[in-house]
Amino acid sequence: MVETLIQNLGEIYSNNIYIKRDDLIPISFGGNKARKAINFFQEIDEGTYDCVVTYGTSSSNHCRIVSSMAAMRKISCYIIGPKEASKPTFNSKMMNWLGAEITIVPVETVHNTIENKLEQLREQGRNPYFIAGGGHGYLGTQAYVDCYEEIRVFEKQNRIHFDYIFSASGTGTTQAGLVCGQLIHGDNRRVVGISIARKNPRGRQVVFNSVKEYLIEKNYTYDDEKIEKTIVFDDKYIGRGYGQNNIEIEQTIKDVLINHGIPLDSTYTGKAYAGMRAYLNKQGIRGKNILFIHTGGTPLFFDDLENIKI
Repeated sequence: MVETLIQNLGEIYSNNIYIKRDDLIPISFGGNKARKAINFFQEIDEGTYDCVVTYGTSSSNHCRIVSSMAAMRKISCYIIGPKEASKPTFNSKMMNWLGAEITIVPVETVHNTIENKLEQLREQGRNPYFIAGGGHGYLGTQAYVDCYEEIRVFEKQNRIHFDYIFSASGTGTTQAGLVCGQLIHGDNRRVVGISIARKNPRGRQVVFNSVKEYLIEKNYTYDDEKIEKTIVFDDKYIGRGYGQNNIEIEQTIKDVLINHGIPLDSTYTGKAYAGMRAYLNKQGIRGKNILFIHTGGTPLFFDDLENIKI
């Protein structure tokens, strides 16, 4: 299990703001994808796998981490990426530097390309391990059930209760893990996922499906209505879509860096943090203890530096 710092930012936005620094997980700039990948690579280490196949865009923190952890083990890494989101980024440069073989195809052919790559590797006598894009799946959800346990330990040790936990919600497993933790313990709080791309109802349904899958796997029984009431998936701050910036997000990134020395990025954490601030204001939330999960993406921060006018 990975344990990361919870940092107190003080009283801002009329609330007590804390931030859990998963960006400091010590694997190639860390982040939530590192926390999830640790679980996947534990299975790889315990098995007879000799290569890994995954999916993601050129901005993918997941693909950067998988490339790094594969390189550390001297095993091949194959990444299938959509042509529609393949512009060069610091993440994609790192993937290349780490030796990943990247195949770029139109998004509609991604699924078949993945299947063909897995079949080709098996025909060559290889034993590939497939990881879904973004670390989606049971093991990815488990990583943030574990994270939720860390949060509860911190609360007990510091005699504090977080009324709200916010995170970026992309593939949904980070939020799903946190929601599962809340359901398992019956904690009285709100876990809020700020969508960085998906709209409702699909975005919410993806989180619901991950929660349901995990609870069934663990033999926990919850009715669908209880799960539905627990999931808060807010899609009001997506802007123009995945990876799309705006002035509010840029200002948020600059403010947090200047005031707290913490880098955010416009694709994930900067968008989610700006969404959290707007959510607190819109809902009239005051005087509460708020925890923001910093899910990483530091290389994307440097992409932003090249694009933002300072």
